[in-house]
Amino acid sequence: MERLSQVAWTPAGALGVLLVGLLTASTASAVPSFARQTGLACQACHTVFPELTPFGRTFKLNAYTLANLPQVQGITPSKDYELLLNQVPALSLMFQTSYTRTSSALPDTTVSGAKSQDGQVLFPQQASLFYAGRIAPNLGSFIQMTYDSASGKFHWDNTELRFAKQIASSIGRLTLGATLNGNPTVQDPWNSTPAWQTPFDQRSSAALMPGASTQIDGPLAGRGAAGITGYLWWNDSVYAEVGVYRSAPQGFSNNGFAGPLDSSAGGVLSSGAPYWRIAYERQWSRNSWSVGAYGVVARITPPLLAVGSASDKFSDVALDSQYQFIGDEHIFSVQTTYIKETQSRDATFAHGGSSNPSDDLKTFRLGGSYYYQRFLGGALGYFSTMGSTDPALYAPVVSSFVPPLATSVVGFANGSPNSSGWIGELDYLPWQNVKIALQYTAYHKFNGASSNYDGNGRDASANNTLYLLGWFAF
Repeated sequence: MERLSQVAWTPAGALGVLLVGLLTASTASAVPSFARQTGLACQACHTVFPELTPFGRTFKLNAYTLANLPQVQGITPSKDYELLLNQVPALSLMFQTSYTRTSSALPDTTVSGAKSQDGQVLFPQQASLFYAGRIAPNLGSFIQMTYDSASGKFHWDNTELRFAKQIASSIGRLTLGATLNGNPTVQDPWNSTPAWQTPFDQRSSAALMPGASTQIDGPLAGRGAAGITGYLWWNDSVYAEVGVYRSAPQGFSNNGFAGPLDSSAGGVLSSGAPYWRIAYERQWSRNSWSVGAYGVVARITPPLLAVGSASDKFSDVALDSQYQFIGDEHIFSVQTTYIKETQSRDATFAHGGSSNPSDDLKTFRLGGSYYYQRFLGGALGYFSTMGSTDPALYAPVVSSFVPPLATSVVGFANGSPNSSGWIGELDYLPWQNVKIALQYTAYHKFNGASSNYDGNGRDASANNTLYLLGWFAF
């Protein structure tokens, strides 16, 4: 433990996205700029990064403003702070490199009968620059700009600006806050919701992913959703949050301007999407347990239609829970979530993009992890997505009403979105800001079937993936 605790680097942050949420293979972490601001080692706020401890959740909910080092200050005549800046800029870097191999190579995209390379080295898979920490009194940020190997470009990744203030109250400790963020659940302090979920927090960008997911589980972030939410946190136990999101796609231009959005933008929110979240956490001894619910209602104009001319309605309601035991040598945690999405596809159905005027989609994940001295450990998790059979929506040849997918082997031969499988991982952390992970994903079903899911003879098990990741933050 002593050799690990000598390496200080991070508190607060989080991480995330699994499976269908991996639109950009985005993985962020708690970042060293937080440690430089607080003077605390990462184990103060993390079990093993990115999973937050109770103290880490409090740090996040109080806007990343805790500081334990000299600050640049400005004080008004009434003795209020008008300036409070870190002497060291709140900058950090993250670098990921990886090796990915699937059970069966993908077909070549242009040469009939040929195979693509299997055994892909990405250097980097992803690299990120962060500004993460206090901006002003009661105001902090987690801002991530990422180079993504799949696109070969930089883009804005998981990002939020957060204001929080503790209020004197006769009923106990009360924190009121607000966030501006670019991904529903990126502001959430628990690791059981989609944006920072563990143990499904790191996935290869060089392997196929299932083609169907609920809106809150990645697609809204991929569509450039941006929103504002307000929250309260009472007695370190009760959490409530409400807000609204609108489309804010990056990289889109209309006659040289960043807007207004039109049919060429494709699949944007046609109105404000309300978001809500409630949770309860109990802490005792070295244990903590939380249970909660969250959801969003999104009206989305299908691609190629004029924005607002017609829309589909997606109503997502989810339950989640998390348990943690944090001992001196042993750490154990379990996270789970269940998401049910009710889809009213009036616009898509009217234009032939779906066989049904209404569908549903359900996602379930359950995973646990164990670590010895925050040095060696592993995780095991189960994931499942199930939904209505819809031959037009889930087709072998993807229609214009479905987000574009990589190749024909991501098609659906039997009109079903069902996918399921297991993910196992071994982790080695020689230092607190370095993780070496070996991961294996085994699919039982992929895009609706166990065998010949794409109609061209490819089985779900052909997408089983071996993934070796090196993750460095500094």
